[in-house]
Amino acid sequence: MSPDLRARADERFARALEQSGARDPRNFFRDWMRDLKARDAEAYRRALAYFNDVLIPTVADEESDPVAEWLEYGRVLAELSTPGRAMQFDATGRATPYARPVPPDHMVLHVPEQATAPALVLGIPPKLSTHQRAAYDLLVKQSMGDKR
Repeated sequence: MSPDLRARADERFARALEQSGARDPRNFFRDWMRDLKARDAEAYRRALAYFNDVLIPTVADEESDPVAEWLEYGRVLAELSTPGRAMQFDATGRATPYARPVPPDHMVLHVPEQATAPALVLGIPPKLSTHQRAAYDLLVKQSMGDKR
């Protein structure tokens, strides 16, 4: 990957985050990559290949939606990390299977097959509705034992 391509992708993503108010997921995804590298070399290789060969060129393309592409990368990382499925939650708390394009007010979680494992946050709107907050508390925080 050329440095120019990476710089263009980074600039487009920063601009898209600013315009949309979306939260930047890159620190979470870096942590997931470190975890994959330690646990599963093949999954890490596949995640890195997706990052270099798909994500960065697609985000650099003027026709793409950088926020949506990073959300998709999160879905790929989550699937490589733990079996489960991505679900999106609208403002009423209604959950449906992840389907692109995801409306900007939807929360997206990867819900593991193992019921006791916490859901992984893939995308979260700038402000959670009461119903989304309840789903988050139940699927992410409570599963982790965080009773705040």
